[in-house]
Amino acid sequence: MEIKSAEFVISNTDYLKCPDSKLPEYAFIGRSNVGKSSLINMLCNRKDLAMTSSKPGKTLLINHFLINNNWHLVDLPGYGYASAGKKMRQQLQLIIENYILYREHLTCLFVLIDCRHEPQKIDLEFMEWLGENGVPFAVVFTKLDKLSQSNGTENVRIYKEKLSEQWEELPPVFLTSSEKRIGRDEVLGYIAEINKRLKV
Repeated sequence: MEIKSAEFVISNTDYLKCPDSKLPEYAFIGRSNVGKSSLINMLCNRKDLAMTSSKPGKTLLINHFLINNNWHLVDLPGYGYASAGKKMRQQLQLIIENYILYREHLTCLFVLIDCRHEPQKIDLEFMEWLGENGVPFAVVFTKLDKLSQSNGTENVRIYKEKLSEQWEELPPVFLTSSEKRIGRDEVLGYIAEINKRLKV
């Protein structure tokens, strides 16, 4: 898929105020500092479409971007950062859960995982919750360039093995690096494939 246009549409905290365009939405989520904004910028061939920061928790809103005038990319708040107060964490959880559970146009949720770390309980529980609620999702391993190829492959293998303990069939898995532009064609190709089935 060629990205011909990518433009910011709206930010808000309420899924009911999201664009009423009937276009399919592909949302990106992950633990704080997983490289979400960098990945979105890489996918869209833009340096500053999504705000990047070394400080966790930069994305606190539901951010909609219109891609090629026919689908939305959605940047969701991260989850699981300890530095936010309890009240803030609860607010973010509500924003995320309401969007994921009730947003009719959500077509696929991309769950980002830092490939450098061993499987984290918070990520596994989040994916289990998605499964229990019938939310279609794919797993995107980020920061592949931070490891050697053999270490990266091994970490992903271990992660898949862990997922197999609770999933009979694994969700689609993508390996990416925003720095090296690895995985861009695969992720965009997957979106294009779904859009084709939806006749978008």
